[in-house]
Amino acid sequence: MKQYTKGVLSGTIDGNCAKERASSMKKLRFLVSLMTRENDYQLEQAAAATQAAATLGVDLQILFAENDAITQGTQILRIIQGAESLRPDAILCEPVGGPCLPQVARAAVAAGIPWAILNRDADYIAELRRSTKVAIFSVSPDQKEVGRIQGHQLAALVKNGGGVLHIQGPSENAAAKDRTAGMQMTLPPTIPVTSLRGQWTEQSAHRCVDSWLRLNTSQKTVISVVAAQNDAMAMGARKAFSSIGNPAERDKWLRLPYTGCDGVPKTGQSWVRNGSLAATVVIPPSAGRALTMMVQAVQTGARPPERSFVTPESFPPLDQLAPRAHSSSPVTVQS
Repeated sequence: MKQYTKGVLSGTIDGNCAKERASSMKKLRFLVSLMTRENDYQLEQAAAATQAAATLGVDLQILFAENDAITQGTQILRIIQGAESLRPDAILCEPVGGPCLPQVARAAVAAGIPWAILNRDADYIAELRRSTKVAIFSVSPDQKEVGRIQGHQLAALVKNGGGVLHIQGPSENAAAKDRTAGMQMTLPPTIPVTSLRGQWTEQSAHRCVDSWLRLNTSQKTVISVVAAQNDAMAMGARKAFSSIGNPAERDKWLRLPYTGCDGVPKTGQSWVRNGSLAATVVIPPSAGRALTMMVQAVQTGARPPERSFVTPESFPPLDQLAPRAHSSSPVTVQS
């Protein structure tokens, strides 16, 4: 009887070990929540996540919130609160709004789902890390450094006492706030800034510039550079100025240098090379790096650092920028 029992227990233990090994080898499923399809950097984020997932053998679901925080929170909560068997093994989220979906993050952690924030610094991360063992972290560019680099670019491009027309992201967005603060650190205070608000899309910048042009004050403001907090909005501004009916007025605006941020190779960097933009700030996508870190955390149980950063840089380098100020012809940029 003892021998029989021992055999049963041995078989049970071996069976459990086999199940654990099978469980540990199962294909991970991750959810990535991004802001909008109407932005080249967000598409670059999606591409970076997809490539990393393919390399690491992760099943990936990508959702776009169409620039609406309520939509984003609803999309994620629906999945968290759905059938347990369909829940992802981790969620990576680039929040639309400033608060970074704290209640959604807490719901994910309560369900045992690791949570990573992309391109934001959420106050609740430290709190949640103290209360759970699941991986919770952020991966982001230093947004103030992005702004500082753009401020240096603008200082090199402004001439003849003119100012900057600056198209910022949404007022509640932390990245937009930090980029503005960084720009103010490096742009000389003697250079005036006229600020407009966009929604990170080309269309939103087109609308806000078009509305500004209808104001009498726009005709009295001396502008030397048009800058936007991403490349899509910079190009939206160009399109708005290209729609001006008066040829002389239109040409005056289109001869100005335009700058943006994100620096995606096929868009922002390409627009610098063909002369549509004078400069951009290259921001490497954070989604691929965050996904790689999350896979390691889920598979090994190791906790990633609370905050990790990707490094932005000027394109072209700042020392190449000043000699090219006000150049409207296609240019070759040294990498």
